Amino acid sequence: MLDFLEYPETTYPSCAAARALTGDKNFSNMNIRIGDVSVDRLGFIGLGVMGENMCRHLASKAGLPVIGFDIRQEPLERLATYGVQCAESATDLAARVQTVFLCLASDKQVEQACFGTDGIARPGSSVKLVVDCGTTSVATTRELSARTREQGIIWVDAPIARGRQGARDGTLSFMVGARRDVFDGLVPLLSTMGTDIIYCGDVSSGQIVKILNNKVVLQQVHALAEALAIGRNLGVDGRLLFDAFAKGSADCKALHAQGMNHLLTDSYPPQAFSTEYARKDIGHAIRLAEAAETDAALALATCDLLDRSLEAGYKDDYYPIFIKLLEQPR
Repeated sequence: MLDFLEYPETTYPSCAAARALTGDKNFSNMNIRIGDVSVDRLGFIGLGVMGENMCRHLASKAGLPVIGFDIRQEPLERLATYGVQCAESATDLAARVQTVFLCLASDKQVEQACFGTDGIARPGSSVKLVVDCGTTSVATTRELSARTREQGIIWVDAPIARGRQGARDGTLSFMVGARRDVFDGLVPLLSTMGTDIIYCGDVSSGQIVKILNNKVVLQQVHALAEALAIGRNLGVDGRLLFDAFAKGSADCKALHAQGMNHLLTDSYPPQAFSTEYARKDIGHAIRLAEAAETDAALALATCDLLDRSLEAGYKDDYYPIFIKLLEQPR
């Protein structure tokens, strides 16, 4: 994904086609309250593989008008059929809504979305609440929470789990860091996109829980890939090995989702969670361990494997492709 707002505003495509598809949907006199914020319109920035599907569910179920923005026109045209209105820029969106959901790929993109040239937290914005659904570092989350607070904006971290299928089906899990009253007000909106809405504590707690979740999953897949490589090199059939795991104490979700569906089939589609993103998240986990003064030997080993995978040219491939490095003779 290109960095958010990498292009000057003049290059953004026209919203005319999307606006024509949207029509003039009537949402008059509809609003909800989230903490101290009265909300009658919602914004969504970042309409990639996850964000587009999340925005679709939000627009279909929330009962409030939704305005979307992305540097690409295609998702906006698809979402227009669900009533999503198209903003010409992030500044345009910020002038029209009180609450904005972000689903962006990196700390840099989140910071630019808020405080860049076209940022939603700049003077003149109507935004009072930002909900960050990406996996953002704890340090950046706390910094942006403090900076937006100075602008009178409430920050919520609500990172997600369950991947592309969960986004498509509206069955995501949200791990939320926020004031309790803000969380309570947000639950109905988050429930349009997910089935498990978990209150983790104050701002940044959601990111801590999500980063540790990803740490465990990445290490599990590393362990499965390592076991499969060892077994195959010793003449054991991979399917037999994983079937045995599934009937024993090594059974886990990663065995079925990443192990049987991808490691066994040698399938690593670039549209899935890439090596680059996996490396970012394990880096977040290592920094958490450093802050907690806790040993993270397993995370460091997985980080090293992901670094080697990047060096091998697998940046955009689904991260379990790192098994190819483990299968090579030492």
